[in-house]
Amino acid sequence: MTFVPFRNPLSTTLIELQIAEPFYYSQSWLNLITKLYGYTLLPLTVTNSAGQISGFLPLCYIQSCISGPHLVSLPFSHHCLLLAEDDDSANELIDHAVRLAQQYRVQYLELRTGENDVLKERADFVESNLYTSWATPLDPGPAALWSRLPKSVRNKVKKSRRLGVQICLAQRREDMWDYYRLHLRTRTKKHGMPAQPPRFFLELWDTFAAAGHLQLLLADWEGVTIAGSILITSGTTARFLYGASDERYLHLAPNNLLTWEAINWCYRKGFHSLAHGRTARANQGLMQFNRNWAAIEKPLPYYYYPSMAGLPSTSEKSLKYLLLTACWRRLPLQVAEPLGGYLYKHLG
Repeated sequence: MTFVPFRNPLSTTLIELQIAEPFYYSQSWLNLITKLYGYTLLPLTVTNSAGQISGFLPLCYIQSCISGPHLVSLPFSHHCLLLAEDDDSANELIDHAVRLAQQYRVQYLELRTGENDVLKERADFVESNLYTSWATPLDPGPAALWSRLPKSVRNKVKKSRRLGVQICLAQRREDMWDYYRLHLRTRTKKHGMPAQPPRFFLELWDTFAAAGHLQLLLADWEGVTIAGSILITSGTTARFLYGASDERYLHLAPNNLLTWEAINWCYRKGFHSLAHGRTARANQGLMQFNRNWAAIEKPLPYYYYPSMAGLPSTSEKSLKYLLLTACWRRLPLQVAEPLGGYLYKHLG
């Protein structure tokens, strides 16, 4: 994968060492979200006294009639490190981002950096701690990891196999439609949230599958696709990018078997870690699911200027969030699909 700031680097060793999972900084991902949703990419770089790149911060400008104009690093990207060799470079990047926010007169600037000492010390930014990230270390190997899983989880994996659930790796672009139908149902009826348009998932396949950076795992039972997960790989890390399942078949425990098979596949391919993605602290069910897979929890704060705003800054326990999701769940799927596809670009 090609990194935007490093096309012609003079010295980027310290920056590269900070990127354990470079997916969200890949040229392919940045091209996909900007092309599909029409965002303006503003890649900020700083250089040191020797003229060498010493920091990088990509921003997207989102002009929205619904959520208002805002700057985000990065839309639909859960964790985007602020890459800088030192505090001076970091502050220079942040100052540049603030000036852009003022120039564009945005409602807010959102930096999804995770823990960052420089941002934490800045009085002009507000820290939000609604999320955590989870990752399962794969170095011990599946056998050792299996012994660390709760007995209830091991039993669900065995049960799923015993009842005939089969996990397969998708080989065709058309298989993404099977996943999308599950995704639309899960986002609408379970989460009460808009779903990405189908074109997004087809673009994901077209962009990453051929090079082996995307794997679509599907759980089938008696000829019916009942669950699926999209894995993205970069560096030494594999990441659950999206997951969905049909609630009518959850008694077959397909998500447990999917996760276990993903762990085995990632280990065979030599990855060191399987990231489970961003989890809202208020979602105790998902928090426990991740914990069950011997995953390590890490805080994932976001930073806002001049104040917190936007969907990622809204607690899942808030009355506003509960009302919005309750209303969306009532929509028929044939209405939620086109409406969600239209609205989704405003949620970045």
